Amino acid sequence: MEKSIVKTGKTVEEAKAAALEELGVSEDQATIEVINESEGGFLGIGKQAEVKVTANVEETEEEVVYYGDDESYEGDAVSEAEDAAVSFVAEVLSGIGIHGNMDSYREDDTIYISVSGGDCGSAIGRHGETLEAITYMTNLIANKHSEERVHVHLDVGGYRKHRERIIEGLADRAANKALRYGKPVAMEPMNPAERRMVHSYLQNVEGVTTHSEGDESDRHVIVSPADAQA
Repeated sequence: MEKSIVKTGKTVEEAKAAALEELGVSEDQATIEVINESEGGFLGIGKQAEVKVTANVEETEEEVVYYGDDESYEGDAVSEAEDAAVSFVAEVLSGIGIHGNMDSYREDDTIYISVSGGDCGSAIGRHGETLEAITYMTNLIANKHSEERVHVHLDVGGYRKHRERIIEGLADRAANKALRYGKPVAMEPMNPAERRMVHSYLQNVEGVTTHSEGDESDRHVIVSPADAQA
């Protein structure tokens, strides 16, 4: 099975050695791509060297957790769009001094990229704003390298998965309250991605409808009893 990982280090050799060690292969068994030399970085920020190492590795019994907790799914073959998206994310994270591991796979028209490691906060930002900005730019990059429309789902430090669970809990409570009292319920202001999450999640909940109100940072979802729309 072909696997690619991105590693950073003080030098190219240090990053390369770390990647080869994790893959369990020697240098002559791998394809090595230097993404950044140690003296460079994203927008001139940061001094970390960064490499991408690809090699054929044997599957082991060690548990590998992919986004969505689907250990058995290996995803589609690596495409040019996925490769460009992963390289861009790695470059951004290296530039702001984030070190860690990156895993990716593609399923149909969605590219899943998951970053794990310490000090991920600066790539998430307040209420996930920085993460959304990086995701937006990564989507632009990926679609420049794809003839068909693709969507990038980026998670850093498990933030998105954690936030999804919170959003779904808030949506459940709002729907239950709307049904119990027969009145519209206003949820807290959310960014566009989170509002879409609420709309999608409650779409299959019988008896409620959703729409958004408000401007810019105050825009929020209204959950209403379906009969109130009649």
